[in-house]
Amino acid sequence: MEQRDAAADTTGHEQRRAPYDPMPHGPAEVGVGPWPGPWPAGEQYDPQLLAHGDRRNVVDRYRYWSLEAIVADLDTRRHDFHVAIENWQHDFNIGTIVRSANAFLAAEVHIVGNRRWNRRGAMVTDRYQHVRHHPTVADLAAHLHGLPGGPVTLLGIDNLPGSRHLETMSVPRRVCFLFGQEGPGLSAGAREVVDGTFSIAQFGSTRSINASAAAAIAMHTWIREHADLTGDATWRG
Repeated sequence: MEQRDAAADTTGHEQRRAPYDPMPHGPAEVGVGPWPGPWPAGEQYDPQLLAHGDRRNVVDRYRYWSLEAIVADLDTRRHDFHVAIENWQHDFNIGTIVRSANAFLAAEVHIVGNRRWNRRGAMVTDRYQHVRHHPTVADLAAHLHGLPGGPVTLLGIDNLPGSRHLETMSVPRRVCFLFGQEGPGLSAGAREVVDGTFSIAQFGSTRSINASAAAAIAMHTWIREHADLTGDATWRG
């Protein structure tokens, strides 16, 4: 059963620590209480949150903002990279990848295969992230190659012969990282349609790393190369 977000109910009556709170030994409550004093003006503010408090796991910039206002603001700043995950086995890693995509502000997340996916690891961040479904990888590739502004390069991660080294390659600005299922990796159909593959250097005894960890590494590689790290364009938790 999917965990309930303690802040999903905007009445503020849920006082328990949210299940995704990264600091379990901190204060008993997360977020902020009712707005003290006269309410601020602005369409972005949610009256229910102002009245009862905002217990969501959001950065201070978005305290008391409505969900719709947060998504609208994020849409003005989203990055040029996409993330896609094959979903043939209801992989539990998908939710975690969505959470990382939200943290790094991906343009979109694409689910390929089964429409239903395991949201548990997303920790409700899918509410703030655009998620699109495609029946096949070929459908995904057609969508990416036909986007306004020019085609988006589709790169898969797999340690196949000819895969480029992520550590030394120049990551395209307009790119979609495609990840296969935990274990089997990219499907045969995916290998046929991707524009290329890359691998992540490893030095231990196993031949692969967790899919969600690999996705976070790839996204952060894009951030290091292309993201604006000045001013208030970024925050550090």
